[in-house]
Amino acid sequence: MQNLDIISINIWQVVISLANLVILFLILKKFLFEPVKKIKAQRENEIETQYKKAEKARKEADDLKAGWEDKITTADQKADEIISEAVDRANERNEIMLYESREKADQIIRKAKADIERDRREARETIKKEIVDVSQVISEQIIGREINMDDHRDLIDDAIDKLGETK
Repeated sequence: MQNLDIISINIWQVVISLANLVILFLILKKFLFEPVKKIKAQRENEIETQYKKAEKARKEADDLKAGWEDKITTADQKADEIISEAVDRANERNEIMLYESREKADQIIRKAKADIERDRREARETIKKEIVDVSQVISEQIIGREINMDDHRDLIDDAIDKLGETK
């Protein structure tokens, strides 16, 4: 009955792992998603302000159209150039920021996956060592003699490999 306690799932470890996951999500939300949203909103406000300024310039030019036909044509061309440059710069900045944000998120995800894989390997090794120790004691009790640790580990490794292949 005691052997089942060693192999059973520890609910506290599961709870702690879930808590770590929630904390990681909250940290990402706080330090990654919210700043990106703020930057995006700020960028949209800047673009909207530039569009409003350009529209205002266009209306003023239309009011003066009667007497200043040549000047209005030049002003329209200039306003279009400013709008085009502003849109190009804003799109360029937006693309750069999105790329950087994606790179940071990908880097965080890769690191988290590597950490999870490392933890998984460490847990497997720990469990394997515990199984070897417990099974050696049980084997010694069953056989009634002491087993060489290297021989015992070889037997356990073979058994674990066979169990892994069957699963």
